[in-house]
Amino acid sequence: MLLLRQLKKGGYETEHLRVDNKNALKKHLLQTGWDIVITDHNMRGFDSSTALTVIKKLNIDIPVIIVSGSIGEDVAVEAMKAGAHDYIMKANLTRLVPAIERELREVAMRHSQRATEAAIEYLAFHDSLTGLVNRAEFERRLERAISQVQKGKNINALLYLDLDQFKVVNDTCGHSAGDELLKQVSALLHARIRGRDTLARLGGDEFCVLMENCNLKQAMSIADDLHQLVNDFRFIWDNKFFSIGVSIGVVAINKSAMTPNELLSAADLACYAAKDQGRNCIRVYKNEDASMRQRRREMNWANRIDIAIENNHFLLYQQLIIPLNEEGSSHHEYLLRLKDKRRIISPGAFIPAAERYQRMYAIDRWVIDTSFSYLSQQQNNTDDGHFSSINLSGQSLSDDSLFDFVQTLLSKLELAPKSICFEITETAAIANFRTAIDFINRVKELGCLIALDDFGCGLSSFSYLKSLDIDFLKIDGSFIRNIEKNPIDRAIVEAINNIGHIAGFKTIAEYVETPKISDILKNIGIDYAQGYAIQKPRPLAASEIRNVSTA
Repeated sequence: MLLLRQLKKGGYETEHLRVDNKNALKKHLLQTGWDIVITDHNMRGFDSSTALTVIKKLNIDIPVIIVSGSIGEDVAVEAMKAGAHDYIMKANLTRLVPAIERELREVAMRHSQRATEAAIEYLAFHDSLTGLVNRAEFERRLERAISQVQKGKNINALLYLDLDQFKVVNDTCGHSAGDELLKQVSALLHARIRGRDTLARLGGDEFCVLMENCNLKQAMSIADDLHQLVNDFRFIWDNKFFSIGVSIGVVAINKSAMTPNELLSAADLACYAAKDQGRNCIRVYKNEDASMRQRRREMNWANRIDIAIENNHFLLYQQLIIPLNEEGSSHHEYLLRLKDKRRIISPGAFIPAAERYQRMYAIDRWVIDTSFSYLSQQQNNTDDGHFSSINLSGQSLSDDSLFDFVQTLLSKLELAPKSICFEITETAAIANFRTAIDFINRVKELGCLIALDDFGCGLSSFSYLKSLDIDFLKIDGSFIRNIEKNPIDRAIVEAINNIGHIAGFKTIAEYVETPKISDILKNIGIDYAQGYAIQKPRPLAASEIRNVSTA
């Protein structure tokens, strides 16, 4: 009653329960809704140490405050070590309310931090739009399935699905409709596959199903079922009805199984053979199939990349990055494109092949050469503080000669290092950690800037920050795209921004597609914004570019 009077005096009406044995404490703690435990140290038959032992075994994060008429300093220290959060003498109960308020604040912060960490961990393995397993996690599971087959433990199979009419919906009704279609189809497929199988979204409108303990005949039966399921599905948007259809490629994972990339490529070939056959059908991968061999040749980008570099078919675009507050100046990021006979090709089409066939070294050097040359011609017309960002791949980070190449070009063109910012993805930095640190430190000594791109997409994001001498954190666009509607995305962006500022970094948000998103980011305190709401990428004028290597 003494404690209740003190709490009421402090403005609290409490819902409380008194227990006098450990079983009762355990029973009621397993029920939700309790905020704090207050225990007397010397209660007969049930002292504070017993209560602390029960709470520790239950692994519950709930504040425990010991109230006692007399407690020695040594006993108090042991109680704190055992998990007590505070102890208060009955002669000084004025401390009770402030102590409770402090502990409730701190436990709320701990719960919030754990929720944020859980969200980041979830997003490291899942597609942010559909909630399905993402490509990186799928490839890990596929590698494990290949290993099991090679050890003679399982027979597995792989399905590659591509929606036939996604582009029609996306172009006719807009990106929101396209996103909704992907979510509905994902839910449809996920509800139908077997419990032990893995459904992943690889990107765009492409999905994969890894089927364990499944021979080719069973895989074809499942493929038929999923094919019919999507055929029967009707997507509705603004009172318009769309039949979607799906093309499916099937690959058996047997003892001659290839690497994950090769298997995915084979399944992709079979899927595209199904499309070439007229769409909305199923094809099994056969290495001797002429149409698939032709498709494999078409997918072989390595030669096309070599020709593009040799004949200067690559193009540079630039996109504006603006400050969201009064401090700082605007700058640009250079973006790569490939000029084909009839169209401009975005890097998503050829970068995976460039990475697979070790062409990123040459591409990155072309970009550095071309952008440095352009900047040297623009330098006198540039405002103070303006700089330009250049992306570097993980392969280039592992190239020991890259720094010398950069240093030589800077010197030859008399280009101010402070006008250059190298962007390195978080994934590339972690995968090439030692060489990344070495390159970052050396170019920083020259005066160049460093941005860590796609930050937050990796599981170990925060733990690596202390080791990287960077200037900017570019928050991964998957957290920005839905920040208006998704409170978890907003909480993650706020956490990254706060940690970045504490570490002394400026923060940049990419994929800022609407003014509303820009306003939200400004209120959060993000320093810079980049995206279509700011400016669409624009090509650099060809007449203004002169490559040093060809001059």
